[in-house]
Amino acid sequence: MAQIQPFHVMKLLGRARELESRGRSIVHLEIGEPDFPTPTPIVEAAHRALEGGATHYTPAAGLPALREAIAGHYGDLFGVSLSPDRVLVTPGASGALQLLVATLVGPGDGVLMADPGYPCNRHFVRLAEGVPIQVPVGAATGYQLDADTVEAAWRTDTRAALVATPSNPTGTSLSLDALAAIEGVCARRGGLLLVDEIYQGLVYEGRPASVLEVAPDVFVVNSFSKYFGMTGWRLGWLVAPRQYVEPLERLAQNLFLAAPTLSQHAALAAFAPQTICILEERREAFRARRDFLLPALRELGFVFPCAPDGAFYLYGDCSALARDSFEFAGALLEDAGVAVTPGLDFGNNAPARHLRFAYTTAMDQLEEGVRRIRRFLAAGG
Repeated sequence: MAQIQPFHVMKLLGRARELESRGRSIVHLEIGEPDFPTPTPIVEAAHRALEGGATHYTPAAGLPALREAIAGHYGDLFGVSLSPDRVLVTPGASGALQLLVATLVGPGDGVLMADPGYPCNRHFVRLAEGVPIQVPVGAATGYQLDADTVEAAWRTDTRAALVATPSNPTGTSLSLDALAAIEGVCARRGGLLLVDEIYQGLVYEGRPASVLEVAPDVFVVNSFSKYFGMTGWRLGWLVAPRQYVEPLERLAQNLFLAAPTLSQHAALAAFAPQTICILEERREAFRARRDFLLPALRELGFVFPCAPDGAFYLYGDCSALARDSFEFAGALLEDAGVAVTPGLDFGNNAPARHLRFAYTTAMDQLEEGVRRIRRFLAAGG
């Protein structure tokens, strides 16, 4: 437990809430949660399910109808023929990641992951007595692992490589060719590839893609939280090679019993055409926010070596403006009323040089945030 670190941004968020309770106006650019409410068709499906008495446990692997809907989604969007019995519905993507790591990783097993990266991934590995191998990545590889870095970092005790596309905190993606190459290295080394596609629907150049298009026998984690706007419903899913489904389901029975029943019934409406229409409008809104915020922050002196093509984050180098990003984030909050996330939360790869900006708030708030940061910097902050 001594090695399980908290989200450092939570301290800043707590302070932001305290300031707001005193009447201060705070622009929130730190929270990785869509500001849009869950689409109405999903909420209405939940009402119908609740009125129909859907309040009991489901099978541990999920509602059969939802597993079929998820498999159908891969066929409709990616042309992938996926059997529903390879899909497990989980309590959020975090539940899926926990299942994967607990099933696949033993004491001393190494798991490669990009640094910077989502902090919980290394903690899941550590909780299973595994060894998170954080590989420093930069603009040359789009802040992602690639086949060469995986090959170079692979050790005799390495069990798997974990990649995220698009990624948190950088918002960058891996091409299908890059994913296929990484999978080739893992297979040649006798290891496994785990792919986090949680932000899959939120891409702004080209079409969404899935690793299953080029590597059908890898592990894929996805979520109803980000693209589908269901963060508080705590629902995700996992696609696994067939031979791993039974042990994963057995562990799910013991850890969770099942994902939330009402959330699963609600999610049956997530793939409906009217819901997708709403979600695509929101995706365009996120694109517009990115296209405003990225050049605006660059103009202020933040450095973004490569433009993010997905998720809703900008991960910028602030070293030309401040010596330490954590102190800088604190000063921005106290003096300018703008909350951002310091790089300390995302690994050991130059965290003091970086800040994450989340464009999960309305355009008028983004514009106000930029104005406040500009005034703060002009005043010598």
